[in-house]
Order: sequence, then structure tokens, then C-alpha cells
Amino acid sequence: MTLPADPRAAEPPIRFPFAGPPEEGAATEVAEGVLWLRLPLPMPPGHVNVFALDDGAGWTLVDTGLMTRRGTALWEAILAGPLGGRPVRRVLLTHHHPDHVGLAGWFRRERGTEILASRTAWLFARMLTLDVEARPTPEALAFWRAAGMDPGILAARAAERPFNFADVVAPLPPGFARLAEGQVLAAGGRTWDIRFGQGHAPDHVTLWSRDDALVIGGDQLLPGISPNLGVYPTEPMADPVAEWLAACARFAPLAREDHLVLPGHRLPYTGLPTRLRQMAANHEGALARLIDHLAEPRTAAECFGVLYGREIGRGEYGLALAEAVAHLNHLLLRGDAVREMREDGAWLYRRP
Repeated sequence: MTLPADPRAAEPPIRFPFAGPPEEGAATEVAEGVLWLRLPLPMPPGHVNVFALDDGAGWTLVDTGLMTRRGTALWEAILAGPLGGRPVRRVLLTHHHPDHVGLAGWFRRERGTEILASRTAWLFARMLTLDVEARPTPEALAFWRAAGMDPGILAARAAERPFNFADVVAPLPPGFARLAEGQVLAAGGRTWDIRFGQGHAPDHVTLWSRDDALVIGGDQLLPGISPNLGVYPTEPMADPVAEWLAACARFAPLAREDHLVLPGHRLPYTGLPTRLRQMAANHEGALARLIDHLAEPRTAAECFGVLYGREIGRGEYGLALAEAVAHLNHLLLRGDAVREMREDGAWLYRRP
């Protein structure tokens, strides 16, 4: 018996032109006038990529890493070393997550650097740095309970100081330069089209060079791993999975095999058309498995096995729960699931 060919086998491969990342405090030139730097993170994936675009008299940075003593010390060394003592005139933020915006306010305060961001990213980051909590809010506790969070983890979280954005993000100034969908930006000797991704973070900035095959993808266009698509207490009925799939479809006609994608994590790569198909298929496959799993009523926390296929530890439990809720919301909103609340306040999801 002849088995049908796997259509994925004919897809052009994803390739990695660079064997490894730059050493800490060093830089790799990925294209003329574009330097790749890497900053450490204390949690997986252990690093964030930062790119420095040479504007002649100074630099435009894309993202910054977290605000930590180690991070600021590294930046001082980088500014004097690979960046040659020339000023950082602009910091462009791809999205509002702390590993990308952490030191933007520090650059502004210490060096007068202009901050460029989408309006949504700046508003989220500014709001979150001002929202310092000693204990989880009632809304957060209700959200976790509704998702079926493990009772022991819920009790521990209720008694603890939660992660606060301001712990690792420098205060942001009350003004910024707005980046908008379809805008054109000059940086690094190139003209870039600004296109927004969605799903991982609202109005996530990606940059597409008109002059060569460079794409700065942030966390929207990662190789090998999918960024978290999470739902949180601030917007409990959000559908980031729908936004993610729509963004993949919107970027597909623009993507070329020769595009060199500069991602927020891991290594630069080519093969963007294949990668976009993979990213969409990853979540479509998870949704199909989830529908089968909902033959019996389940809480979000009871869907970890079918979604992730491995044990989820306490350190990643919150992100896993947020992503499970996101996939269940997507099924609920498109009519492939229904839910009813259990006596303990947890939603039970099932197939209609």
C-alpha cells in the first residue's frame, strides 16, 4: 500500500544563516548597518534579542531587555563597546512585554532617548508600570478560579505579592512617538514598512525593509517556538487565537523565502512562508485536539495534557493556564464549545 505524500515534506526548509548568537556584551552584524545583540533573562527562554540600527550620528535600538542590575551594566558596556560611544537616539518597542520594554524608560531618563511604540503598546506598558499590587485583585482570583486553577496554587497565589510589571520595567515617560499600521520609518539606512501583528500582544510592531530582505519580527515571527497566546483577568473573553491566525494569514502574501527574519528570541532565519504556515497549523492542531478532549466537560486546567503533551511545572503554570483559556475562548466564540459554571466557580467546557 502506498501512503499519500506528506505535503509538509515539500515545503522549503527554514534555515539559520548564523551558527550561534553573539557573546554577551558583543554584537554580530547581520546586515550592513544592523547589529544583533542578546540580553539575558532570568526565565525561559533565557535571552531576548535586541537589534541596533546604525543611523550615522547615532543608533535606533529595537527593544531593550529587562530592567535589572545585570542588564543596565551590560548596556553600559555595549554602549561603550559595540555601539562605539555614539548616542542611542531612539528606542523602538515591538510590543509591551517587560523583556522588550524594561529599559526604555532608563534610556529616556539617562540619555534623553526618544521612545517609539504603537499606541496600544505604550498605553499597556505605561498603565502596568503604574499598577503596583501587594496582593492579587479580586478579579484575578475570580479569573483563576473560573479557569480551574489547582487549589493549592490558587491559595498560595492569593497570599503572595504578585509579579508587578514595575519590578523589572523602568518608569516610562508620559510621552512617546506613535507608530501606526502602514507608516513608513527610516532607520539603519533603510526604509521600513510598519505592519502590526496580533495575538501575542496587541498591535505588535513588525518592520519590513523596502531596500533588502530584512524583516524585524519581534515575538510575532519566532522560529521553532510559538509565543504565548494568553487570556488574562484584564480581558477575560479575549480571543488572541483568532487574532493570531488572522495575522498569519495577513502576513502570508508579503512573506518571501529570502526574507531574513530577525526575531525577538532564538536565531535569525529564512523561510518565512513555511514558518507562517507552521505557526498557524500549530494552533489549528491544538484546537482540533481540544475539541476531541471536550467530549467530557473539562476546566481549562484539565486541558493541559492535550494542549502541551507534557507536565506543566509551577513556574510555567500561569502562562499555560492563560493559553488554555485562550484556546477555549476561541472554541466558545466560534460555537464549537459551550460552558457552564460549577459550584466552586470553575467553568466546565464541553462540545455542544
